[in-house]
Amino acid sequence: MKISEIKEKRIIHRPTRNFDRLGNRIYNEFEYEFPYNPGHKNNETERLFAKIIDMLPFILLFYFGFHQMVFISILLSIPSVILIGTITESYWGTTLGKRFFKIKVLDDYGHYPGVFKSLIRNLLCLANFCPIFTDYTPPPNSVVGVEGTQMNFSMHLNNKICKTYIVKDKKIPEIKKLLKKDPL
Repeated sequence: MKISEIKEKRIIHRPTRNFDRLGNRIYNEFEYEFPYNPGHKNNETERLFAKIIDMLPFILLFYFGFHQMVFISILLSIPSVILIGTITESYWGTTLGKRFFKIKVLDDYGHYPGVFKSLIRNLLCLANFCPIFTDYTPPPNSVVGVEGTQMNFSMHLNNKICKTYIVKDKKIPEIKKLLKKDPL
């Protein structure tokens, strides 16, 4: 079984136009199957900071160890992070930055991605840094009421193409248990 094949059953209560004798609305129950989402919401910020934490040792190494300019150190750290990230994700499912945030990378079968898949994932990571700008309007009851434009990073392109998932460490046993279940 694959993570993409796991379904989650949820019961949705829909109101009807009928009422019981006490005046309470009568609800119909509908059971739906939704695809299982192993990830957690708003993980883009964690992933962005994890990538910065991954790059920082290499930037410092190239700057202080090899006496390169800061800009050159940043440029040289990118392929280094891609290479080291590929190796560490395939063996341990995590990098230094991801370990700090307690997140791991799993493929569709619940295992750490292979070297080739991890390499493609890390190369596609460069395309993830395209920002998405959204207008923010505060709710009417907001105290501060400041409108503005927010910048968010959509960091899911590499996971969609490679069929990998970013999950919290604590969620891995649940995923393994669901993968072992028979799909009836």
